[in-house]
Amino acid sequence: MAIRTVRTQVSFTGPFCLPEIDGEQPAGTYDVETDEEAIEGNERTVYVRVATLIHLHTLGSTRIVTIDPKGLDAALLEDRAVGSD
Repeated sequence: MAIRTVRTQVSFTGPFCLPEIDGEQPAGTYDVETDEEAIEGNERTVYVRVATLIHLHTLGSTRIVTIDPKGLDAALLEDRAVGSD
């Protein structure tokens, strides 16, 4: 099966937490990669998400953590809700 990687960036206006990451992360822009596996059908190809990764940059190093995309979406919604107050 073929795998494609979709690269995006997400931005947080305030500190945020994700269950897979120990501690609070600072506000900023983060690189996110989503790996999707192609499933070939008779008439079309469908892509199914198999992994979502976030890049955490700290003083001279980068750590890549596998995360649940639903948790990331929830953190982004919370960030936007707090920012609109």
